[in-house]
Amino acid sequence: MLTRSLGPDGPSLPALGVGAMSFADFYGPVTTEGSHAILDAARDAGIVHVDTSNVYGMGLSEETIGRYLATCKGETPFHIATKAGICRDPETGARGFDNSPEHLEAELDKSLLRMGLERVDLFYVHRRDQRHEIEAVTEFLATLIAKGKIASFGFSEIAPTSLRRAAAVHPVAAVQSEYSLQTRAPELGLIQACEALGTALVAFSPVGRGLLSDTPPTPGRVAASAFLKDNPRFIPGALERNIAASQPLRELARQEGVATASLAIAWVLAQSDSIFAIPGTRSTGHFAELVAGARMTPAPDLLAEIGRRLPVGWCHGARYSAAQAIGPEEYC
Repeated sequence: MLTRSLGPDGPSLPALGVGAMSFADFYGPVTTEGSHAILDAARDAGIVHVDTSNVYGMGLSEETIGRYLATCKGETPFHIATKAGICRDPETGARGFDNSPEHLEAELDKSLLRMGLERVDLFYVHRRDQRHEIEAVTEFLATLIAKGKIASFGFSEIAPTSLRRAAAVHPVAAVQSEYSLQTRAPELGLIQACEALGTALVAFSPVGRGLLSDTPPTPGRVAASAFLKDNPRFIPGALERNIAASQPLRELARQEGVATASLAIAWVLAQSDSIFAIPGTRSTGHFAELVAGARMTPAPDLLAEIGRRLPVGWCHGARYSAAQAIGPEEYC
């Protein structure tokens, strides 16, 4: 399994991790048994990085991980990452962001309790709150390291300029951003900034929320997902176009004798030595395809052919709807 350093002087970890948003009902119904089966499969494959958040299922993902960890003897078998910073107005239900020290530490404490941990390995600010300068937020995160509550920290969905500002205060272990063959924005400055600073780029949705697989989402599956049914790439019309547009990748995968998801993962990890991928899945069979992709060493001509079949800009629809786009920093 390909291993890389997660952050400046960080631990060496397998480049593939587990995105535990799939342990909540974000993409469809889940069971504790099914989520624990994914964690079992990860351990069997030597994969240790598990990424969750306080808002995945409003604590459900962390609780599921906590129940699994409670059954483990000895040291925690995983490198655990979680996040805080997204909140909802108790009266209106509207999504907002809070990067205040009081909110971040209080939510971290709840996460630690849910998972039965005294410390998490990586703690992200899930979305930037523009009321707080990132330098001040970074200084506070450094105090959480000093307190022993976190081993390192990062930011999710920030611009390269914000990363550089934060890194000028304290080394930033990781930046999390969507990156795949269908979402290429990180190539326009974020990957380069991460490489220059020694920061890991942790790519979520590296299989395009299932579109870059042998079994892309059906209209029924999309309708059952609160997120996908409003996403511009999966609404009626766009979904059919995107399945057709991504078909050349599936044909190439068949020619190579591998799963399409394996090719998608292999391509992402080949783009930079700074990149980690954290796909989520509810299927152990699909998880095996993801592991196989992380174990591939694609030849340059194969990477070139993948790029020829799915060139930049092939995907129909914006990455997010107007509501979903609130929070991530745009930078190009």
